[in-house]
Amino acid sequence: MDIAYERKLDLVKVAPNAKPPVCRIMDYGKYKYELAKKEKEARKNQKIINVKEVRLTPTIEDHDLNVKAKRANEFLDDGNKVKVTVRFRGRELGYTETGMEVLMRFAELTKDHGTIEKEPKMEGRNMVMYLVSKKD
Repeated sequence: MDIAYERKLDLVKVAPNAKPPVCRIMDYGKYKYELAKKEKEARKNQKIINVKEVRLTPTIEDHDLNVKAKRANEFLDDGNKVKVTVRFRGRELGYTETGMEVLMRFAELTKDHGTIEKEPKMEGRNMVMYLVSKKD
C-alpha cells in the first residue's frame, strides 16, 4: 500500500479469493475508462440480425409469390433472417402438401440471396421455414 501511495496509484485486488490475494498497482480510473472504451468498440462492431416474416397462403398466385420473394430477397441482402409462414385456414389443413410446394417454390425463387436454415415444418395451423442470408 505504501508503494502505491508513493506512486500516487491505486492498489487493486486482481484475485481476492486466491491464497495469498493477488494485488496490482494501477490507475483504477484509467483502467475502468479503457474497459468501457473496449466494450463500446465491441458493441459498435456487432451486427444486429433481425428476423423478418413473410406470410403466404397455400393458394397464392405466381405473381404474388414473386412479389413476396422479391421483398424477401431485399431482407436477405440486408443481412436479416426471413421467416416464411404459410397459414392454413379451415379445410386447407387437409392439404398441407400444397403449402410445402409453395415453400419450396419460394426457396427456389430466393436461392441466389439466401439458403434454407430450417426446413419447412408444421407449427399448429402454420407451416414455417427459415431462410438465412448467403452473405454471412
